[in-house]
Amino acid sequence: MSSSQTARTSSSTGVQASPGLWLAFVILVGLNLRPFLTSSGTLARQVAEGLNMPLSSLAWLTLLPMMVMGLGAFCMPSLRRVMALRNVLITSLLLLCLGCVLRWFVPNGASLIATALLCGLGVSLLQAGMPGLIKEQFPRHIAQVTGVYSATLMGGGALGAQITPWVSSLTDSWRIALAFWALPISVALWIAWKVVPREKPGANLAPPSLSLLRRPRTWTLVVCFGLINGGYASLVTWLATFYQDRAWTAEASGSLVAVLSVAQAIAAFGLPTLAAKNKDRRMWVWLALAFQCVGFLAFAWIPDMAPYAWAIIIGIGLGGCFSLLLLVALDHFPDAARAGTLSALMQGGGFPIAALFPMISVQLREMSGGFQAGWMLHAGLAVIVAMLAWSFQPAHYAKKMNRDA
Repeated sequence: MSSSQTARTSSSTGVQASPGLWLAFVILVGLNLRPFLTSSGTLARQVAEGLNMPLSSLAWLTLLPMMVMGLGAFCMPSLRRVMALRNVLITSLLLLCLGCVLRWFVPNGASLIATALLCGLGVSLLQAGMPGLIKEQFPRHIAQVTGVYSATLMGGGALGAQITPWVSSLTDSWRIALAFWALPISVALWIAWKVVPREKPGANLAPPSLSLLRRPRTWTLVVCFGLINGGYASLVTWLATFYQDRAWTAEASGSLVAVLSVAQAIAAFGLPTLAAKNKDRRMWVWLALAFQCVGFLAFAWIPDMAPYAWAIIIGIGLGGCFSLLLLVALDHFPDAARAGTLSALMQGGGFPIAALFPMISVQLREMSGGFQAGWMLHAGLAVIVAMLAWSFQPAHYAKKMNRDA
């Protein structure tokens, strides 16, 4: 949709959302997409003891939501044809808010996992729709706003890791600490109510190009996105536990996850901004992957030498690669609809792959006695993604997608 079309739609509904309000909405949504994941990771031991569940079972708190994120990404293009964007966004935020509120009352492990599933469903639709929405609302600043969105997404993860242990200590309740995150989601809901125009479902939109799934390039993007986010999933689930095994407190290990997430946020904004003038994004993708490889190897072999430095290094790699891959997917098509569909499919296939790695990491821990094998695995996967990224040459995008261009 062009800027003029957006203006006409807004005017026809009596709502005129300025670019500033849209940007505020993008920021608030980004901030609320990760605290439900990072908050539970920092309190893993307290939660496991409080609900009398094995520590390894907490991997489901990441696995199931990320699986649902993939399902939501696949469903989003079709859902937009039968449901107005405003209703999709508000319903998604309501689901996320409800999932957090219910964590105050969970009686057992199964119910806590159910709240993670509910949060994941809300996040899945929000996350799948944001890249295409950014391309629609900010056609001249796609790289910059994608960077802002990715940065706030990672920044929300930092807040979840840092604030949750503090709230738990203050209230003497991990349940209240996990439910606390319903408050900022409520603010995002209010902004969505004000900003997103009332409109009819997009029945006139082109049907989702699921034929893109027949293109090898789509699957290359899926695999790269899945493997990179697998590293993030393992870290937000187990990094705090890894250092608690080394006698760190929950607050200190939460601070480490927060530092990692802040580094992710800075890189998620900074690298796409630096890459904005380069149509070929590969140099920046490789740089981000190199940071990841160094960080994972450091966690594996010298974790106590400079843990905060390792967290910063790996955070730069993860955050930069996440936003750069979103940008690479959007680069493949000039129009927002097809670019958004490709991004949704990349996320749809990638998040279920990523969801497996917290479980793989904890199984490797149980077999080997530590997380070293898991960190080494992710370092190797970064090398594989670097090789796959060689094919991301802009001059070949049209050829790679020619059956749908």
